[in-house]
Amino acid sequence: MARAASPIPKGFHTVTPHLVLRDAAKAIDFYKKAFRAEEISRMTGPGGKIGHAELKIGDSIIFLADEFPGSGCKSPQALGGTTCTLNLYVEDVDSAFQPAVNAVAKTTMPLADMFWGDRYGMVADPFGHVWGLATHKQDLTSQEIEEGAKAFWASMQNQANSA
Repeated sequence: MARAASPIPKGFHTVTPHLVLRDAAKAIDFYKKAFRAEEISRMTGPGGKIGHAELKIGDSIIFLADEFPGSGCKSPQALGGTTCTLNLYVEDVDSAFQPAVNAVAKTTMPLADMFWGDRYGMVADPFGHVWGLATHKQDLTSQEIEEGAKAFWASMQNQANSA
């Protein structure tokens, strides 16, 4: 007999990222070290590959799977890059950033105080996915953010012109 179920399972939010990886088992180990991920479940498919896994990072769940030929889902390595950044809000980005680097993530944007009120930096994991790590430091008005963005883009243009 079927039981009534919540339309959104307990512990999930409206959007759940699903990462396709080359060597999902190694990626799970990496995410545990880099982001203190907790493994919820793992289902092994043909050839020992991971058909589906669930990790919890903070209060959010992500899905992972190995790429499988013919499935249409490819890893960033197969595609030559990724089309998204996964963003993590944490209590203390300065202490959270270093474990990711220690776990061999590559810093693609050093930590800095940003014009939108976050302290923010980015890393690329060894599997081709990009992660932004942030701590929200101050609430700003739309006008303050717009003024900060103009100054930021002007600074970027000046750097590009002098390069």
